[in-house]
Amino acid sequence: MALFGTDGVRGLANRDLTAELALELAISAAHILGEVGAFAAHPNKRPKAIIGQDSRASGEFLESAVIAGLASAGVDVYRVGVLPTPAIAYLVAETGADLGVMISASHNAMPDNGIKFFAKGGGKLDDALEAKIEARMKEKWDRPVGADVGRVIVDESAAERYLYHLLSSLSTNLTGIKVVVDCANGASSHIAPKAYERAGAEVIAISASPNGLNINEGCGSTHLNNIKEKVKEVGADLGIAHDGDADRCLAVDADGNEIDGDFIMAILAADLKARGELKNETVVGTVMSNLGFIKAMSEHGITVETTAVGDRYVLEKMLADDHILGGEQSGHIIMRAHAQTGDGVLTALHLMQAMKNSGKSLAELAQVMVRFPQVLINVRDVKKDDLPGSKKIQDEIKAKSDEFDGKGRILVRASGTEALVRVMVEAETTQDAEQIANEIASLVRLELS
Repeated sequence: MALFGTDGVRGLANRDLTAELALELAISAAHILGEVGAFAAHPNKRPKAIIGQDSRASGEFLESAVIAGLASAGVDVYRVGVLPTPAIAYLVAETGADLGVMISASHNAMPDNGIKFFAKGGGKLDDALEAKIEARMKEKWDRPVGADVGRVIVDESAAERYLYHLLSSLSTNLTGIKVVVDCANGASSHIAPKAYERAGAEVIAISASPNGLNINEGCGSTHLNNIKEKVKEVGADLGIAHDGDADRCLAVDADGNEIDGDFIMAILAADLKARGELKNETVVGTVMSNLGFIKAMSEHGITVETTAVGDRYVLEKMLADDHILGGEQSGHIIMRAHAQTGDGVLTALHLMQAMKNSGKSLAELAQVMVRFPQVLINVRDVKKDDLPGSKKIQDEIKAKSDEFDGKGRILVRASGTEALVRVMVEAETTQDAEQIANEIASLVRLELS
């Protein structure tokens, strides 16, 4: 099985993702990115890396291992501490660094952790580069000595520079907006409330006291009940929920109704189109984008192009065709005029700016689309790698899809980050979606167990 998933390397920290593995990954990444990066043409130039982490306790020893690997390979390492994943991407580009490393398992439970790499310019690595890093691990190499080993520097101004970047992307003050933000006790705990306050909003922060153990624990973008209750309790205009590394955001309106990534992207796309700023009049989604989103964009004269799940695939498509807006239902939104990866805090700021500029509530803006009922079943403990070769499953998916005749959709895929198969069905009614999803999930269990 490949070491890299759809978003870096993840696993149970100190069991699957060990200090030894982190060390080897860092050394190999230094070599591979050194060969393909801009500094490869300047062998006497010292490579530079940015490293950050979310608030997991295991990030402390994994950071040490990654730093050891990079520095031993002759890379100068700049430590920026606990910051969102998109902050690392931004800082790599801003400083001209040759690579970046983020230690995070995003929305996963606290015992997990992960390692994500960024190339020069702040973009995530493509599949080919990840394969080269994995293949290069444990190969013999010439170790630098003396003055040629890397140095480790603490970058104390990184957080402020990232905040300045976020705020400089706005053209409107957010005074008058009252927002609740759920920071998932993660990487956004100190950044998000500051960003929204400095933009002018009145901010109530919850789950913003990380202790190394409570990240994503019953809070954040995967547990919206807390923020729904708090928004209604304090009479806020909206709520924003981030995941552990703050590369995504979901929202709730003043009545606690969920506003997922498709709604957020539709609101931002319609706003950009109305202002003549939606380049190519196109937005990039994924195969998981709701059918209601696709239909709504069509009604606004906006084309939707789709990719595989994963914001790096969305970005690849955006770069290839020069689009400026893309994202996922899960809340990864890429605003390429300001960032090269999904940025939950940036997205939330621009969502609130759309509210302020339009004078409309979030509920009113969300009327831009009608969501098709969607049922998602995670089928666990099956041989997910056998899914593509199961003719019986593929034939059943085609037969059910033909019955929809364009009024529904079926997607069955192996998860890139977890050991399971996801069955997603959209239909005009929840009853139809549930029935077909359960039928296909049962077949998956039967055929792949």
